[in-house]
Amino acid sequence: MTISALGIDDVRASVDLALEELHNSLRKVNHEIWSNPELAFNEHRAHDTICDFLEKQGFSVTRHAYGLDTSFEALSGSGGRLINFNAEYDALPDIGHACGHNLIATSSIAAFLALSFVLKKYGIPGRTQLLGTPAEENGGGKADLIEAGAYKGVDISLMAHSGPKKLFADQGDAEGIAGTLMNARKKITCEFTGKSAHAGGNPWDGINALDALVSAYNNVSVLRQQILPEQRIHCAFTDVPTVANVIPEHTEAIWQVRSPSLKGLNSLVSKVRNCIQAGALATGCEVRIKEDELYTDVRLNDTLCERYQAHMDQYGRKVLKRHDKVLTASSDIGNVSYVTPTLHTMFGIPTPENTFPHHPSFAASAGTDEAHPEAIVVGKSLALIGWEMLSDDGLFARAHQQWREEIEG
Repeated sequence: MTISALGIDDVRASVDLALEELHNSLRKVNHEIWSNPELAFNEHRAHDTICDFLEKQGFSVTRHAYGLDTSFEALSGSGGRLINFNAEYDALPDIGHACGHNLIATSSIAAFLALSFVLKKYGIPGRTQLLGTPAEENGGGKADLIEAGAYKGVDISLMAHSGPKKLFADQGDAEGIAGTLMNARKKITCEFTGKSAHAGGNPWDGINALDALVSAYNNVSVLRQQILPEQRIHCAFTDVPTVANVIPEHTEAIWQVRSPSLKGLNSLVSKVRNCIQAGALATGCEVRIKEDELYTDVRLNDTLCERYQAHMDQYGRKVLKRHDKVLTASSDIGNVSYVTPTLHTMFGIPTPENTFPHHPSFAASAGTDEAHPEAIVVGKSLALIGWEMLSDDGLFARAHQQWREEIEG
């Protein structure tokens, strides 16, 4: 059968067949990741679980890919364009997979397997890549992978993130959103250095690094009155004194600053930096400020969103094409969206009422038998988008034109 004679319904039937046979083994992979949560850059068991599974399916896998110990890469197909699927699998401290990355991995693995199957079955030119992307929660694994060349030559990047069925109050009866705006984010580490002295005997000889940190924190707290509703500044003290009778000479804290756009983020980071430096100036301390882990905002692509919405509709899932309210979370998939046309969709899973990611109740929901089929349906839809981007020159050109306009805008 030629590509021109091949309908999307035929491809969908082949995708369904391929994943029906793998449903139980994919559930085992999903459960293994969920049951053994691992933190950023330490996802060794998840890495090995996925790589072992792919190799059993006959794929050649590059473990510890692109200089990251817990990244991997699997490739299939030949010639033509390259479709990337991103698999996340890191968890959160203390609350496990409360962001559902086990489901992200499951949907991307399913998409890669399904697209690989139909490429081989119908013999069309095209390639697909499953990329293991560690440290999304903290560390920015995708940014590191971009720098290492993992996305070089990628024509389209696809992935999906789980969440509650109701992300926004005004989304009606939709149970997912194809395109969701997310904040850009940057991490700031500040380290204050003063001078130690006895707090009871000669405090006047000391320079108090704790006062500097508290002053900086209070300065940022005052700043919060003048920031946009979607902007966020949050902080953790990572090194503070543990005794009261010594003027502390060293303190340290980390901040995360978020804003809907890179321009807004840069402006807000400048203000936060001033607040921190003012704490040092007021107390006579020295301060060292380090900025890293930039997560950009996500550039939405209407073509990819439309195709995801259409395919999910065929599986009985109502999805909004996009939502204009900014989801105040951040992700390093935003960095990828500046490199190539990208889809980062949000799909709903069954959860108790008022359950949201980064809460233990969502971690429990992400591991259920009811959540797994939703990840598989999403994987099917991602695979079908991949197929269209390989086989339909018009759709592909439209997606890239929209992406260029977004980046230039």
